[in-house]
Amino acid sequence: MIIGVLKEPSTETRVSLLPEHVVILKKWKTNILVEDNAGSTAFAVNQKYIEAGATTANREEVIRTADILLSINEPTDIPPDLLQSKVLLGVYQPLFNASGMLPFAVKGATVFSIDMIPRTTRAQSMDVLSSQANIAGYKAVLTAANLFPKYIPMFMTAAGSIPPAKMLILGAGVAGLQAIATGRRLGAVVEVFDTRPAVKEEVMSLGGKFVEVEGAADASKAGGYAVEQSEDFMNRQKAKIAESVAKADIIITTAQIPGRKAPVLITRDMIEAMKNGSVIIDLAAATGGNTELTKNETTVVHNGVSIVGNSKLPGGMPSDASKLYGKNILNFLQLIIDKDGGLNLNFEDDLVRGTCIVHGGKIVHEKVQALAIGEVG
Repeated sequence: MIIGVLKEPSTETRVSLLPEHVVILKKWKTNILVEDNAGSTAFAVNQKYIEAGATTANREEVIRTADILLSINEPTDIPPDLLQSKVLLGVYQPLFNASGMLPFAVKGATVFSIDMIPRTTRAQSMDVLSSQANIAGYKAVLTAANLFPKYIPMFMTAAGSIPPAKMLILGAGVAGLQAIATGRRLGAVVEVFDTRPAVKEEVMSLGGKFVEVEGAADASKAGGYAVEQSEDFMNRQKAKIAESVAKADIIITTAQIPGRKAPVLITRDMIEAMKNGSVIIDLAAATGGNTELTKNETTVVHNGVSIVGNSKLPGGMPSDASKLYGKNILNFLQLIIDKDGGLNLNFEDDLVRGTCIVHGGKIVHEKVQALAIGEVG
């Protein structure tokens, strides 16, 4: 069997597999075909892939020859006649692009979207959302530090004292927890909001102050995401957040709901009450953002406050981001490759079944199927 690694769009710096992952795949009796310069932006040149046992080729040959095609972003340029019987694996966000999965179904491809893998204990080693969110939380704080026009740690000098920056983090999932840890290392005073009381201990263990709002809906089964809350809770939360926003120098927002628009937690009025020079890094920008003024892939300056909408922060660390992503992909490939290096789609496995979006000429994932019908209808 041949596994093909495609070069990503110009805005993407990561790659699905690094040469170190190729070495492992070769032991599984598979052949690896890498598109020319696919790993160049992740500092993995063609020669390193060749030394690891892969072969490099142009895009057309990789698409035509490979049985499994790896591409972080949805490949939209594959000729329809070459999709027949291909297996595609990447991060295709089908809950936001359900109708976009239909062409793959019509042409007989099988599509696995690794961001849809069930978030169970067994799936942790394949959880690309977590591995990439960890990097996003780290880079969010560093990005904010570069934009913030003041020191982050406290300084006491002969010329006077500089107070530490006040950092507010909305959401204590993987990205939020890493942001807490990084912010504290830089010397910030960190406050944290989350609707899940269960994360209070983790927040405090990292040196953050947990701000509680009682009466939140149970989010214990949401896989680390936010869940929809009652109107009464949202109003009380909004009031609490407004108090902290007004005092904050740096805000990192991370709240997202699977398949839904991100909840707006910071209003225009709240932003206008912030100090000039303050910075907001919105990690939920790709799904609408957690502020009223967020624009994805854009920095908006409003009333002296910088609002950075950046859903591609992991790409700022392409080597380690690709390393972790590739390891997630390797762990998943183990489920669909047999001991002889052949393809084995075992849909009795809940992880294989839960990650599969398209197979057998139709959309097989129930949530995506329902959304696709709604979008087309």
